[in-house]
Amino acid sequence: MELEDIVEILKKDPEKAVPELLEDVRSQYGEVPYIMNFMKDLPEIFIPKTLYENSIMRGFKNLDPETVELIAIGVASALRCEHCLKMHIRVAKRRGIKKEKIFYAIMIGASISNAAVLAESTRALASEFPDNGNKEEKHCYDPDCEICNISSRS
Repeated sequence: MELEDIVEILKKDPEKAVPELLEDVRSQYGEVPYIMNFMKDLPEIFIPKTLYENSIMRGFKNLDPETVELIAIGVASALRCEHCLKMHIRVAKRRGIKKEKIFYAIMIGASISNAAVLAESTRALASEFPDNGNKEEKHCYDPDCEICNISSRS
């Protein structure tokens, strides 16, 4: 959405702006997400959030709509947000994105989610088993390191 469009929307009475924004979302996605329907009666929250989301989801000129939708699917998968995931899968399906591409986006999201859990958890573990009494996190890539390589411990 162009800045000029945003300015025009902000000039409108909320009773006119909200339905126009909802219709715009419906035309883009084929449906209105639950959160937007829930917030539509709170224009002071709904309007800026919708403009913000619109700017991100459709404003980037370097990413095509298919890529944006696949990213949304991967993120929804990583965040384990079933409602968002299902909605973005429906949108992707309506846009003709193949099931296999959607699956790969889900797998990428799952992999990132798993990596985040492991990164946080292994750092917590390493911080509780410090080397030489030093409680600071170690950034070691030594395969023989007793802190980083749990398999070397008995």
